[in-house]
Amino acid sequence: MAGRDEIVAYANALLDVERWPEFAPPGLQVVGAEEVTLLLCGVSSSLELFEHAADVGADMVLVHHGLFWRNEPLVVDRRLRRRLEALFRANASLLAYHLALDAHATLGNAAQLATRIGAVPDGPFGGVGLACALGGISIAELTTRVYEAVAREPLVFGYGPERIERIAVSTGAAGYDLIRAAHEGFDALLTGEPEEPNRATARELGIHLVAAGHHATERLGVQALAAHLAATFAVEWRYLEVDNPV
Repeated sequence: MAGRDEIVAYANALLDVERWPEFAPPGLQVVGAEEVTLLLCGVSSSLELFEHAADVGADMVLVHHGLFWRNEPLVVDRRLRRRLEALFRANASLLAYHLALDAHATLGNAAQLATRIGAVPDGPFGGVGLACALGGISIAELTTRVYEAVAREPLVFGYGPERIERIAVSTGAAGYDLIRAAHEGFDALLTGEPEEPNRATARELGIHLVAAGHHATERLGVQALAAHLAATFAVEWRYLEVDNPV
């Protein structure tokens, strides 16, 4: 058992949340039980996740995509009300880390995905991504590695060089960074969501785009953070996969 506030303070410092201007408040978004014995994590806030927290007796829920976003109306509609009711019923706190978790050097989504495809980070890319060396593999080999890492067949625009030496990794919806990746000399961009212009851009700039799903590419960071917090504070943790094809 560990204290809620101690876990929150530790996670905030670990992820250096003050460095990252957020779309939503990072860290503690809903206050629940003061003591934590079970930490449940998932990619995104949802009624299904919060109801599962109540069912299994979780004292804290950790997500990448939290409840509150600046582009949403400031009203507690029936969606938000039901989510809050589920959290209140569970007496579970909600922790959410978005950009700060994307960007963390070891626990972050980009770092975790890069490790799983055998890429070696050697610097930053874009806002929260990583520049990586890949050792000269083919686009077919990269596609296989990505599939094995995220258990989802990626969308591939294979217009880059025969051997991929340099790859930019930026999970989620970073298709907008394809032009930047090409201009900075990368052979490929690995992300979650593509954008409509990406195919023409990839073909015209001679770069590979591999898009493996926003949700699928962001499963890894939240699980790595949950495992780290559980080990640090001697609590149990679990992950719930709420399938999302996006």
